[in-house]
Amino acid sequence: MNAIPFFKKAVFLDRATVDGGDLDFQALHAVASDWRYFDRTLPSETLERVGDAELVVSNKVLLERSTLEQCRNLRLICIAATGTNNVDLEAARALGIPVTHVAGYSTPSVVQHLFALLLTWFCRLDESRAAVRDGAWQRAEPFCLLDYPTQELPGKRLGIVGYGTLGQAVGRVAEAFGMELLLAQRPGGAAQPGRIALHELLPQVDVLSLHCPLTAETHHLIGAAELALMRRDALLMNTARGGIVDEQALADALRRGVIGGAAVDVLSNEPPREGNPLLAPDLPNLLLTPHVAWAGQPSRQRLLEEIAANVRAFLAGEVRNRVV
Repeated sequence: MNAIPFFKKAVFLDRATVDGGDLDFQALHAVASDWRYFDRTLPSETLERVGDAELVVSNKVLLERSTLEQCRNLRLICIAATGTNNVDLEAARALGIPVTHVAGYSTPSVVQHLFALLLTWFCRLDESRAAVRDGAWQRAEPFCLLDYPTQELPGKRLGIVGYGTLGQAVGRVAEAFGMELLLAQRPGGAAQPGRIALHELLPQVDVLSLHCPLTAETHHLIGAAELALMRRDALLMNTARGGIVDEQALADALRRGVIGGAAVDVLSNEPPREGNPLLAPDLPNLLLTPHVAWAGQPSRQRLLEEIAANVRAFLAGEVRNRVV
């Protein structure tokens, strides 16, 4: 029986971005004999840590051409995410270094988080909980507190920008709630049956949910002009990438009541150490969470399993989840 091949030297550059101490790494241990794990890696540390590695796993650490050109032993890069913008793919292609990513692993977690935000908004959960905490219910005369009227999802129109695996999963749950789906034409793509140009879709929807990747075509896809086209009671939801939305334009629109509110899980720079327009304290019509929609424990465990499967496929001479 032939021995199962494996890498000798492997490095995970930013383990802390996926592991809170609750994951099983056995699948990765089985594909390399010598692993080096780093919670995080600064730009000044990257070359030293990947210099002699055969396999590199990175979630957000940048792997630029100047680094890749000096990695003589590097045989495979595994991105621990769906997005690929942290690796210079053109350099990897020119140097003959295969690159893989992982898609679809976090769909259940993102869908669950998105609808938690959506229901929090329409059910006015934050206001109702605050009313109990502050004693407003206890002081009320009737048995229930009607200060925060709620809305119902059935009949509401949900516009989806990006109708891939995740967008379709969101759509299925929305339809189960009785919502009507409107699908946006892919930004920069060819016209597709059943899709609506974004500027035609925006005035029609009660909720707009973004599920497209961040590309040159989608950077600031939603700006002041697009927000102005939306209904004044509409909700914008972004669980995709922060740069898809012009954050200053959104903050301004929320202050002026151009739209009803926003639910956001991603910002253009994370963590937002230097501030962000959406961190301002005067935006009560904003639900903001710290990029955790994807991060359910089962989701992160699937991520590791998929990375290991990508490595096993590479060692077996198969192509799996390759972007280069």
